[in-house]
Amino acid sequence: MTELAPYAAHPESSRGRQIPEAAPEGRSEFQRDRDRIIHSSAFRRLEYKTQVFVNHEGDLFRTRLTHSIEVAQIARSIARSLKLHEDLTEAISLAHDLGHTPFGHAGQDALNECMKEHGGFEHNLQSLRVVDLLEERYGAFDGLNLTFETREGILKHCSRKNAAELGTLGERFLRGEQPGLEAQLANLADEIAYNNHDVDDGLRSGLITIEQISGIPIISRHIACARADYPELSGRRLIHETIRRMINSQIIDLTRETLNNIGKHSPRDIEDIRKSPRILSFSPEMQQAQLELKQFLRNHLYQHYKVTRMSAKAKRIITDLFQAFTSDIRMLPSQFREKAESGGDAMRITADYIAGMTDRYAIREHRRLFAVEEIPS
Repeated sequence: MTELAPYAAHPESSRGRQIPEAAPEGRSEFQRDRDRIIHSSAFRRLEYKTQVFVNHEGDLFRTRLTHSIEVAQIARSIARSLKLHEDLTEAISLAHDLGHTPFGHAGQDALNECMKEHGGFEHNLQSLRVVDLLEERYGAFDGLNLTFETREGILKHCSRKNAAELGTLGERFLRGEQPGLEAQLANLADEIAYNNHDVDDGLRSGLITIEQISGIPIISRHIACARADYPELSGRRLIHETIRRMINSQIIDLTRETLNNIGKHSPRDIEDIRKSPRILSFSPEMQQAQLELKQFLRNHLYQHYKVTRMSAKAKRIITDLFQAFTSDIRMLPSQFREKAESGGDAMRITADYIAGMTDRYAIREHRRLFAVEEIPS
């Protein structure tokens, strides 16, 4: 690892874990966090959770797992340039979607609607709930007992009401402060990854075409450059050349603009970062280009009738499961039923169970409950 900047998160200065533990040998506190996340059950389940396309629709579309790995790769490369802590950046990136429901944002919207009278559902808060409580791996504590800095990065946004219930972790939302740069970086690396890779998956699916995306300035510029370098290039190679150039240009822009901001504010340590305006950012020109790309993806991919149909099915599955389990908690698996019967919040416990499902498991559970024919266990 390169020498850390003074404004980076330093593991020896960590605010620590909720339950004190002996310092790890042969690795830093943030490396320990990263390793615990990779070995968690929630991380493995991301392999079969939707990014845009449901897992069974094709073997090569991104899943939440491959997306998280791509976010970590982008974030870590930028962290090295900015002399931030790479392992902390990677840990946050790998954990940021641990609480996501099956079926992507359609699943989250449906579960939030089901829970609107019971505190709602938001996947960032659920990711924190996973690492703080729901993972069951260690004898000494529930969850993964991660450091404050990793938990801070997982919680990208939070209402003031929820922040007030999170103790020191929620204070920055009440004070209007920023998280550390590693957390800010994981957030924007997520944006770079999903914008560009959703273009790739959209083209692979045939729901959008190269002709359509050629009208978007940030894309058309890089298509022209790729064709100038390789006049005979077409098909998948042209797409890959274009997208890798787009990602590279955004990484360069983000790094350059952030270094300019650091020069303006001269932060001495991570506490200065927390009290400064947001330092890690794209240039205004790149922010506008990103906005145009997001608008295109919303209008032509996320709202495509085939995606909308699948989203409608997903919402119905999530809603049916929630209503079935909350109408009779005896239908929950034993480990969840026992928590509900012993005085736990049955609604939140049901949401935990559903949010932890993979796409194919949710589909199978729905068939078990509602199909007339016998479904194998």
